[in-house]
Amino acid sequence: MTNGTTTNTAPADAGAVSAPAAPNAVFAAIDIGASSGRVMLGRVTPTSGVSLETIHRFPNGVVELDGGLRWDFDALFAEVLRGLTAAASVAATNGERIVSIGIDTWAVDYGLVNDAGELTAQPYSYRDERSRATVERVHSAIPPEKLYATTGLQFLQFNTLYQLAAEPELDGVQALLIPDLIAFLLTGERRTEATNASTTGLFDAVAGEWATEFLDALGLPRNIFPPLIQPGETVGTLLPAILEHTGLPAETTVVAVGSHDTASAVAAVPAVDQDFAYISSGTWSLVGVELALPVLSEASRKANFTNERGVDGTIRYLRNVGGLWLLSECQRAWAAEGYTQALTALLDSAAALPAGGPQINADDPGFTAPDNMPDRIRAAVRNTGAVLPDRPAAVVRCIMDSLAAGYARTLGDAERLTGRSTSVVHIVGGGSQNRLLCQLTADATGKPVIAGPVEATAQGNVLVQARAAGVVKGNLAELRELVAAGTELERYEPAGALQSSRS
Repeated sequence: MTNGTTTNTAPADAGAVSAPAAPNAVFAAIDIGASSGRVMLGRVTPTSGVSLETIHRFPNGVVELDGGLRWDFDALFAEVLRGLTAAASVAATNGERIVSIGIDTWAVDYGLVNDAGELTAQPYSYRDERSRATVERVHSAIPPEKLYATTGLQFLQFNTLYQLAAEPELDGVQALLIPDLIAFLLTGERRTEATNASTTGLFDAVAGEWATEFLDALGLPRNIFPPLIQPGETVGTLLPAILEHTGLPAETTVVAVGSHDTASAVAAVPAVDQDFAYISSGTWSLVGVELALPVLSEASRKANFTNERGVDGTIRYLRNVGGLWLLSECQRAWAAEGYTQALTALLDSAAALPAGGPQINADDPGFTAPDNMPDRIRAAVRNTGAVLPDRPAAVVRCIMDSLAAGYARTLGDAERLTGRSTSVVHIVGGGSQNRLLCQLTADATGKPVIAGPVEATAQGNVLVQARAAGVVKGNLAELRELVAAGTELERYEPAGALQSSRS
């Protein structure tokens, strides 16, 4: 399949409603990442764009439980309910009405739900090593070349199909990806949102349906996942118990958004032209371009690029690169040793160091697991024949240089494999606040970097809901104009010096 330019055409039923939402309509966004989550209220107007109010923030992280690294999903869902309860109270106080709820989280992980609707165990985290042992078995049943030619998914040992292959028993259960599991507990409806389905390794990138032949080849039940649903479609209304617990209006619905958080983030990239690249920078970095059609070539597979669904049927052609997980894990290790310098000061110290220092391969799988990150980074530098000083600032500069170099390599590969050139790089998410990283990325890529919005994922989540409710209309390009209109962006020119200008 060849690549093409994005048409940004919404599905025919996107935004279809019986009547426009009332002027006091607001939207709740449940946005959960691998280290934290939040419930936000979004207000949208055609003139001022999206404004967000953070209602409830809460930590998230893996725990060692029942012999593996898992998510404490019960605690996570309890925080979601606290956030929705607080959101209902805030909206009522303001004389507003929460029309719908959208949910986005990280990808690939799932919970197993039995016929009675019960979660059989706390979901495994992708950081658990259990799926490593299944890779060879999966590839003996389906060669990697065939997998890629159908799914277009980059190889990561924790992709959902390898995790499912590690399950001892799948009879009588369904796998609900994490945002779909939250939606199920809120509505009682089982669906699999398409952007997240595309990260499983069991989704046909061209047909936009489950690759049933792969399910059969791996001995997985054909109904292991619920039916697909597209962003903008309604999952269902809230269960009576949820209404009673939260105080939300009875007519509140759960609307499918880009439930893979990167899909929502890319939907809110404030690009004015189509020749843009994006970096969704957070725990992981997702570096790529937006296409209309997947690139399923053998060269693309060998380069380990992925073709994941975006909002409105677009293709997020990208590669996972290491992210700010490296920095946060170093901070955690240093804090345990009593070193608690503020991040801003730490980054300033790192920026003052000379360029050309040692680098690592930031997306090496050896950095996936937690603990002892500074030691592992120094060991990786030693393996290159260089030496990294023990000073935290030196380690931070190594991380930032390595990420920027990884971004530049990945972007160059994306341009080569798609035959497209890009003129600007948009960084969204938490990394857009990291001035050193943004400047080093501009220097490494030789392209201007536009940073912001920080909360791109929540903005994309809210915009899809608002369009479904009829508050705003238009294709992705028009939604992105709303983001640009309501966001203060920062521009970094490739100059080799830490300088920026307001955009």
